[in-house]
Amino acid sequence: MAKAHTSDTQQTHDLLYQALETEMGGIKVYEAAISCAINDDLKEEWEGYLEETTTHRQVLLTVFEQLGLDPQAQVPSREIVAHHGESLVKAIELAKAQGTPAAAQLVAAECVVLAETKDHLNWELIGLLAEKTTGTQAKVLQQAFEAVEKDEDHHLYHTKGWTRELWIESLGLPAVLPPPEEVKQVETAIGASRAEHARDDMLRGKH
Repeated sequence: MAKAHTSDTQQTHDLLYQALETEMGGIKVYEAAISCAINDDLKEEWEGYLEETTTHRQVLLTVFEQLGLDPQAQVPSREIVAHHGESLVKAIELAKAQGTPAAAQLVAAECVVLAETKDHLNWELIGLLAEKTTGTQAKVLQQAFEAVEKDEDHHLYHTKGWTRELWIESLGLPAVLPPPEEVKQVETAIGASRAEHARDDMLRGKH
């Protein structure tokens, strides 16, 4: 049986505050990104992710309630995470104001990937805490992790695929849209790698 460990309580709480702030910022990033989406499939994808991100925020608020934490409390790292989110929204707005619709969509996709990279890391760490520790906190975190994990994988890997293919399209090269990650419903890093390597076959019609 694996040895149970005791986590640093202050740092664990700090992670949870960062995670909550990331979801709150993610909602704003998706709202801005959706306004730039000119590909109907991508727009529909992001609308679904916005709805799921809103649910993830609620999942974390439930965690805060169960652990007796104040979701309104301000910690230094939370302010930094909020700044990152606001910066991504401003980047999308700038691209929308100054670039072509296609360019703005591409910038929006890149910003979603940046936001989801942090989001995915947060939940990966929450899952690790749930696995490696014991007690009420571990149970609460495990329940939250199981509710969110698959969504987070989709958000990151699928949008990375969209961003890559939109870039390829912008370069005047044959692109796979929707991307292989979306078509194959990728849920893991290994799956994402396999999907990317399969794109040449998909271009040739060998789905």
